[in-house]
Amino acid sequence: MARAIYYVLKSGTGWKVRHSETDYEYPTQAAAMKAAVDAANSSGKKGHDAQVLVQGHDGKWQTEWTYGHDPYPPKG
Repeated sequence: MARAIYYVLKSGTGWKVRHSETDYEYPTQAAAMKAAVDAANSSGKKGHDAQVLVQGHDGKWQTEWTYGHDPYPPKG
């Protein structure tokens, strides 16, 4: 099964969670993180590997939470 990825990113004055090309708006980063982790955990319990990624100030994505197989560190 494909990995379910939830992206948490800044959106204007609030935050959003992007999953499967759909955005969900939240007033704070904490609210967006909680929603993303809850959704990823639910996906994990349904048999999907799941991951929550947060966009840092530098624009790079950082893994914040993983359910199932963690792809980090990548094979090198």
